Amino acid sequence: MSKVGLFGGTFDPIHNGHLIAAQSVREMRKLDKIIFIPSFVSPHKADVKSSSPEHRLNMIKLATDEVDFFDYSEYEIKKGGVSYTVDTLREFKKKYDELEFIIGYDNIFKFNSWKNPDEIVKLTKILVLRRKSSLPPPHHDKYVESALFVQTRGIEISATDIRERVKKGLPIHFLVPEKVKEYIYDFNLYK
Repeated sequence: MSKVGLFGGTFDPIHNGHLIAAQSVREMRKLDKIIFIPSFVSPHKADVKSSSPEHRLNMIKLATDEVDFFDYSEYEIKKGGVSYTVDTLREFKKKYDELEFIIGYDNIFKFNSWKNPDEIVKLTKILVLRRKSSLPPPHHDKYVESALFVQTRGIEISATDIRERVKKGLPIHFLVPEKVKEYIYDFNLYK
C-alpha cells in the first residue's frame, strides 16, 4: 500500500521553506515519500514569466537528490501546456494507492475556481499548509471543509523575494540549498 504526498508548484526556485514543509508533512501524515511536481505552466500564473521548465526541474533535482524520501516527477513538464491538477492526479492514481496533495494556505480559498475541483477531492486528500502568520479563513465552502489544515514546521521564505534579491545582487544564503544557489548563479537566473 503506497501513500504519497504530491507537492506541485512553479518552484522558481525551490527553496528551504518548501523542503522543510514537505519533510514536516511527510512525518505528520506518515507518507512513504513526497513527490515534487513542477508545472509546465500554472493556470494561476499563466501571465507570470517563469524560468524555463528545465531550470526549475534541475533545481528540484539538486535540492532533493540526497533525500531518500523526496522524489520528483517530470510529468507536467513532459506533458507541456497548462498544468491542471486534476489531470496530474488521474495519472498518479494509476500508480499509487493513496494520494495526498499539498497546497499553500491561500490556494484553498480559490479552490472552487480550479478545473474539476469535485473530482480532485475524490482523487486525493487535500493538505493545506498553514503558517503561523496565516489569517483566519476568509470563508468556508465544501472544499475548505473537506481539506486537512496542517501546521508545519516551516519558515517564511518566498520565491518572489529570492528572485528579487538575486536581481538586486543581495545574498540568498540559507534561503535555498547550497547546490541550488550555485545553479542560480552559474546559469545567471533572475538577473
